[in-house]
Amino acid sequence: MTVYHFVGIKGTGMSALAQILHDMNYHVQGSDIEKKVFTQKALEARNIKILPFAKENIKEGLTVIAGNAFPDTHPEIEEANRIGLPVIRYHRFLGEFMEMYTSVAITGVHGKTSTTGLLSHVIQGAEPTSYLIGDGTGKGIPNSKYFAFEACEYRRHFLAYKPDYAIMTNIDFDHPDYFANLDDVFDAFQQMALQVKKGIIACGDDEQLQQIQAKVPVVYYGFGDDNDFQARNIVKSTEGTAFDVFVRNTFYGSFKITTFGDHSVLNALSVIALCHYEGIDIEIIQQRLLTFEGVKRRFNEKKLGDQILIDDYAHHPTEINATIDAARQKYPERDIVAVFQPHTFTRTQSFLDEFADSLQKADYIYLCDIFGSARENAGKLTIDHLLEKINNSHLIIEEDTSVLKQHENAVIVFMGAGDIQKYQEAYEKVLA
Repeated sequence: MTVYHFVGIKGTGMSALAQILHDMNYHVQGSDIEKKVFTQKALEARNIKILPFAKENIKEGLTVIAGNAFPDTHPEIEEANRIGLPVIRYHRFLGEFMEMYTSVAITGVHGKTSTTGLLSHVIQGAEPTSYLIGDGTGKGIPNSKYFAFEACEYRRHFLAYKPDYAIMTNIDFDHPDYFANLDDVFDAFQQMALQVKKGIIACGDDEQLQQIQAKVPVVYYGFGDDNDFQARNIVKSTEGTAFDVFVRNTFYGSFKITTFGDHSVLNALSVIALCHYEGIDIEIIQQRLLTFEGVKRRFNEKKLGDQILIDDYAHHPTEINATIDAARQKYPERDIVAVFQPHTFTRTQSFLDEFADSLQKADYIYLCDIFGSARENAGKLTIDHLLEKINNSHLIIEEDTSVLKQHENAVIVFMGAGDIQKYQEAYEKVLA
């Protein structure tokens, strides 16, 4: 009996994969830091054992799945290699696992998690579907037809995958600690495109994606007239967004989503296109789009007193724009207050001016100290460099968030990919 041991089980992809294998009746355990992380809730609900990191965790009979964040010199990985256990990197394991299903890789620099969540919700209305979402959510169904999963471009990890389909949401410059420039990012996606087996669903409004070459059909979606799947007659409201879909200029159907902003329409269009390609009934698509409740850390709302607090993973200028636009659509009468924690010094340095431009779309701006990555050198950059570029922005610290109380009837958006949640938690205690 194989026991899968996950080194770094609280990572978003690792947690989701552990849940999938557990659901498919495999024996699963894992290790990680002892600090509480939002991904462990789903593991605990399944009674999956989580151990503190220690080489003593490694024993005969284990198959070790190693998180990409951990080097070969990690004590558990070293011990597994020493006693001759199989050690498989997360992305390699996933690449082999998906061969059993009709696999759909959702990739792109922005929108992967939301689109993976939406696709898995919609498609399981038609057929048994297993899925791995980058917010730490995974579900394994033994007789699945489909496997929908998030495929990350960072360090070209997604090149371990040869999916049947790929949804490509956009190509943008990010991860400046790894990618040299936009051309380098494009090159990674171009390599990925050549590995897809059946078809690519790509956003045709994205100039970079228009250049993608593939051995399989590339179906484009978007707002522009040249797209195979086009959204027209868009009606935005405080309840969501309604739109018509035309397939190669022929009316296909009317759809409504309960989410906000142009990016949400594009995400839905990609899902509609994939389902259409697979022959899924339009009524199922329409109904499932209406019941999607979102994914973790993407525009998650909480009402406290007269304020709305929103937790969002936005950590790139493009994502900040999208999140603030969505908040404006849903709450047109309220002030939007941005509380932003930059994620990594390299990203902050690379996009200093772009961060300033996107944050200024909010009515009030508060900045938290930069959340650095263990992989990088901080250099001389500080949060003051960003503060100087944004008029009327202020520094906020976890120990004193009470200044946010002055924004009556406002929407306060906590944004970042680090530990921005602790600022929201501190503020909720102030309000309690």
